[in-house]
Amino acid sequence: MALTIEALIIELTEQLAAADLFYGHGSDNPADEAAELVFFAAGLRHEQAPACYGDVVDDAVISKVRALVQRRINERLPAAYLTQRMWFAGHEFYVDERVLVPRSPIAELIHAQFEPWLQLNRVRRVLDIGTGSGCIAIACALAFPEAQVDAADISPDALQVTQINIERHQLTQRMRAVPSDVFSGVPDQRYDLIVSNPPYVSHAEMDDLPTEYLREPELGLRAGVDGLDIVRRILAEAEAHLQPQGLLVVEVGDSEVALAEAYPAVPFVWLDFEYGGGGVFVLTAAQLVEHRAALAAGMAR
Repeated sequence: MALTIEALIIELTEQLAAADLFYGHGSDNPADEAAELVFFAAGLRHEQAPACYGDVVDDAVISKVRALVQRRINERLPAAYLTQRMWFAGHEFYVDERVLVPRSPIAELIHAQFEPWLQLNRVRRVLDIGTGSGCIAIACALAFPEAQVDAADISPDALQVTQINIERHQLTQRMRAVPSDVFSGVPDQRYDLIVSNPPYVSHAEMDDLPTEYLREPELGLRAGVDGLDIVRRILAEAEAHLQPQGLLVVEVGDSEVALAEAYPAVPFVWLDFEYGGGGVFVLTAAQLVEHRAALAAGMAR
């Protein structure tokens, strides 16, 4: 019996729903994930839905997508590693097991060009710390078309993926993938915007992560006893790398409470997001200067 796109999505949704999987890598339910796998296998674009739902699927596509679903179930692999693609801030990126799957709420800030914190015509240099796939850095480069962007990461594997995406988005003239342990690879450089989605998972939280998260590189997740090892370094060193009117934006996820407790005197501004997510703060360069002593004390803890 011939299967339509819609019927195949329904079949695979039921299989995924029965498999006790975790959804947190671009979708939060089995139906959306089934649709992504079917569209990928069939070579369809999502904007073709729902017009294509009645199309009949050939046997090769059916075999391909059923095999992908079995890998998703048996190996607990995030779907993005099966398709090697993920969307972030409206742009498609190549991803594989060398990098985290893009999912940061910082995408909303990029869509808004970081208003009201920054003015478009004043952003000339951007640094993304812990760039992974390069998604944040590249989305910033596209949002600020006059800016030079440095995409920094300590992982050579991650930087290989970053370079793939820089080339795919034709940004080699304005971007570079920089080997860097936080700021070590950009000495004496100053930026209008420093943005980071660094590792922020504590040791205890790592032990409780779903299997799907453990398929991602641990280097991009684990960050010490309280999840703040890397964030502390960013806070202590960012002042020296920001322009006087610059902005620091960092995602710390569930380590938000730990950070606020570690730096009670620092006036973090915690942002709200229309499409979900949280744990993202902003600090201005002036605030980093004003609270230099408190930031240094927090680094020493």
